[in-house]
Amino acid sequence: MVAELRHQIAQGRDPAAAHFAQRNLARAVREHHAKNTFDVAARDFIEQYAVKRTRRWQEQARLLGLRPKDLSLIANGLARRWAKRPVIEIEAHDIHSIVDETRRSGAPGLVRRSEAPTDSRARAMLSVLSMMFTWLAQQRRVSKNPCTDIHRPDTPKPRDRVLSDAEIVRFWNACEREQINFAAPLKLLLITGCRLNEVAGMRLSELSEDRTAWVIPGIRTKNGLPHALPLPQLATDILREVLPRTAQNDLAFTTTGSTPVSGWSKVKSRLDQEMRVPDWRLHDLRRTAATGMAELGIAPHIVEAALNHVSGAKAGVAGTYNRAQYSAEKKAALAQWATHLQKIVHISRDNVVALQVRGR
Repeated sequence: MVAELRHQIAQGRDPAAAHFAQRNLARAVREHHAKNTFDVAARDFIEQYAVKRTRRWQEQARLLGLRPKDLSLIANGLARRWAKRPVIEIEAHDIHSIVDETRRSGAPGLVRRSEAPTDSRARAMLSVLSMMFTWLAQQRRVSKNPCTDIHRPDTPKPRDRVLSDAEIVRFWNACEREQINFAAPLKLLLITGCRLNEVAGMRLSELSEDRTAWVIPGIRTKNGLPHALPLPQLATDILREVLPRTAQNDLAFTTTGSTPVSGWSKVKSRLDQEMRVPDWRLHDLRRTAATGMAELGIAPHIVEAALNHVSGAKAGVAGTYNRAQYSAEKKAALAQWATHLQKIVHISRDNVVALQVRGR
């Protein structure tokens, strides 16, 4: 050791200066890593990338353990758990552990959506973590993406559940027993075929003054495209009746006056108790509307237009040139579907009344 120091001095080097420089470099690296912790990186990713690039940034923030409102840490969330962990130290086995935990028992800090294992939630967790670490690598804050070799949970078989006419009647009757702030959106789901977040988040400013038309802005649709919806008379009647009692501060349906109506898992539980219908979900109402319109003889490309679904005639190269909105056709299709709904519901009620009369 002494001989080595003498050799360095003989070569004109300063061993002490080199030692202090190396120590300072190590300290700088440690300080950099201490500032580049998971909670800081997650906030930076949401603020600097996700908010600008994806419409699902709020859900992504929650999965990472951040409240979308102010990006504070969710109690028991992932960002809280890994708050002081330098992102450069997070490895593949850490990612695998979190994805597996999310599949088995739900995302850290978030309410479970199902008691059964949830592959879809696990895929979403892996997706947002991979997106975040890819961005961090581009920013030279990590050397590689630890999610690269993680197995992506299997995609489930697409659902094909469609409510029968009898089940539709049960659903409609169950809606009648719900509070108005829930009953109206539920019925509109079936009438319009729109998604739950689109209906629940409806704004008065999106509706025409006479309530016969609804334009959902692209920021609120899954595909990012605005959706112009000519409302059938049944939907218009519902809106004219309930909005004076449900609307506040531009929100069509709200119980707080500041946020859209929520609590749909509890609503679904109450519907299940009333309906006694097996294996159905609220999203099945959208498929039921699409299938119902097709069975009424409405052309597939019109059904897709009515549901703002980009595929078939509007997908790929064909969609680049086919910019038709099919306004008149959508209006006719939705009106025909609404008439069918009214018919089966009213026939059911007429039959009940007839049975009661005969029973006397």
